[in-house]
Amino acid sequence: MDEPLRDSRTLAVQLRDRIADLIRDEGLRPGDKLPTEAQLTQRFKISRPALREALKLLEQDDVIYVEHGRGRFVSALSAVQVDRPITVFESVTDMTRQYGYRPINKVLSIAEETPDKQVAEGLRLGPADRVIRIERIRLHEDEPILYCVDYLPRGIIPGRLYDIDWSGSLLNLLEEYGNRPRMSAASVSSVMLPKEVVERHGLQDFGPALLITEVCFNAAGEPVNYAIDYHRGSHFSFSLTRK
Repeated sequence: MDEPLRDSRTLAVQLRDRIADLIRDEGLRPGDKLPTEAQLTQRFKISRPALREALKLLEQDDVIYVEHGRGRFVSALSAVQVDRPITVFESVTDMTRQYGYRPINKVLSIAEETPDKQVAEGLRLGPADRVIRIERIRLHEDEPILYCVDYLPRGIIPGRLYDIDWSGSLLNLLEEYGNRPRMSAASVSSVMLPKEVVERHGLQDFGPALLITEVCFNAAGEPVNYAIDYHRGSHFSFSLTRK
């Protein structure tokens, strides 16, 4: 049955999830061959480049593997069901929607500034380079679920800051300027929100948070975003596989 894709998530991420569903729903076992690219593009009414990007994501997650000249096959790891793998790279907006939330992004502040040493090193900036600092809270039904600070190199976002809508997905915004992030290097820790953030924004009830700090890279391997995201511990959990 043809299954055209229509969803608010990025196409490759959406398609990756649908192919993973196909593997499970059709009972494909480790070692079974995946349908061909032609069959998958017909089934999902999708372009070949978008399909290949989704298949690459599945390879990165070790759900499938490639045997050159033979095709793509289901891996042994596909038998391990992981609901929200922490290794998945996607926008925070897409991630919160996957949890069933309807996020509203509240912009707290926008500024152009000189980065501190950690941000400058992460974004590979020189002494004279500047960054755009975006501070936001993600809300679900007026309840704060994420506190986020993002740093973007000023050089990749031309024009005046107040002419830009900062309330949407930064990944999509960066794509408009030819710098959509494709991967990241991240660290994870369990923390409380900084005291000054709690007091300034009235977040006394936020509680423990899962802090993910990551540097996001475009397709050329250049850093385009330094992200600091505090996920409210009572609202998020992530899974992982060990191999």
